[in-house]
Amino acid sequence: MLSPKEFLHLGSRAAVDQAFSRLTRQGRLLRVARGSYVSPVSSRFGTRAPAPEKVVGALASRSGDVITTHGANAANALGLTQQVPIRLVYLTSGRTRSIKLGRSEITVKHAPGWMMALGSSQAGAAIRALAWMGPTHVRESLATLRRRLPPSDWQVLTSSRATLPSWMARAIGEAALRG
Repeated sequence: MLSPKEFLHLGSRAAVDQAFSRLTRQGRLLRVARGSYVSPVSSRFGTRAPAPEKVVGALASRSGDVITTHGANAANALGLTQQVPIRLVYLTSGRTRSIKLGRSEITVKHAPGWMMALGSSQAGAAIRALAWMGPTHVRESLATLRRRLPPSDWQVLTSSRATLPSWMARAIGEAALRG
């Protein structure tokens, strides 16, 4: 991910902005958000925008925020649902923003700290999936997670109960006692 601010040592702000504008018109850069550009990926089929995961990863490293998958994606990856999310949504510890990537739009939504506490680990994905599934489906979701998560990740999940909402902490505690 590139920003015009990174090139101010080469010329005035107006000159750098003009150069970025020209490169965007020529198709050599893609503007994804205000002040953020990426290089398109070229292949034998033509040029396209880079993978959303790479753009979001670059945004996270540039801003210093934690950015992870949304609960719907986590629930699908962990086998809690067969639904495949259509919209590209990520959660962040930073501010909410939209990123235009080719014809698609990526939404990066601010999430509470308890959702982001375990980062991109399997246990963190389990917390976001449980939050997305909600209190009505938490018991059957935890039964599936108990079978699918490695014991170390299950231990991390159960030990993080103090930071979670009470409905989720209670359900995880009950599942830990049963298992």
